[in-house]
Amino acid sequence: MLDEVVALPASLILERSGEAAVLMLNRPEKRNALDDATIVAIGEFFARPPSWARAVVLAAVGPHFSAGLDLGELTERDAVDGFFHSRMWHEAFARIESGTLPVIAVLTGAVVGGGLELAAAAHLRVAEESAFFALPEGQRGLFVGGGASVRVPRLVGAHRMTDMMLTGRVLTADEGAVAGLVNYRVANGEGLAKALELATSIAGNSAITNYAVIHALPRIVQAAPETGLLLESLMAAVAQSSQEAKERMNAFLNGHGRKVGE
Repeated sequence: MLDEVVALPASLILERSGEAAVLMLNRPEKRNALDDATIVAIGEFFARPPSWARAVVLAAVGPHFSAGLDLGELTERDAVDGFFHSRMWHEAFARIESGTLPVIAVLTGAVVGGGLELAAAAHLRVAEESAFFALPEGQRGLFVGGGASVRVPRLVGAHRMTDMMLTGRVLTADEGAVAGLVNYRVANGEGLAKALELATSIAGNSAITNYAVIHALPRIVQAAPETGLLLESLMAAVAQSSQEAKERMNAFLNGHGRKVGE
């Protein structure tokens, strides 16, 4: 039952697979180009995900994940309007990256421009063989505005993003995996199954541990070493003090917990 879910436009479809919410872009006739209504709805969904969900799989209907910004909405904007339009994308994608649930993106076909910005906001990325990555804004007299300049260099380094923007270089799925854009590389047609496998495993973790990984770990990495170590100690103390952690450790010690590799 898909209860307690914000209203979604026709450009988004929500399905349930156990404790995983599967949110799919649904504009295949436009290669899942992202219009403003879709961006706003994505932000609202991740601000208030369904209560039954413990992980989210972000996928797309059709052969392409997303070809980026819907050029039909690339209207004349003055600097102020352009600024706030960019900030609207930032707010929506921040709710993915800094929400309450781990998010796994399934990447197929075009993962371009704003589509790559959306994928970079997820916590894990599964790419099928068909996936390709590009940031064509530089070739069009534009600059990225949906968070790519922050998130993509964290994954691939500023030098690779510089190359992609200056030259229009397109990375294949294999090149994306080598560069760091892709966590799991699978054959065509296997992306959703792999993402659901990962989501099921992640949903079985302690909720506080998942929250710590997606919230505390990025901040620890960016902090000065001593600050990071202090944050780690605080987070470790909070996690191990939870009733769920105590029950899981007791189950493990009694031979009932999951072993490494299971």
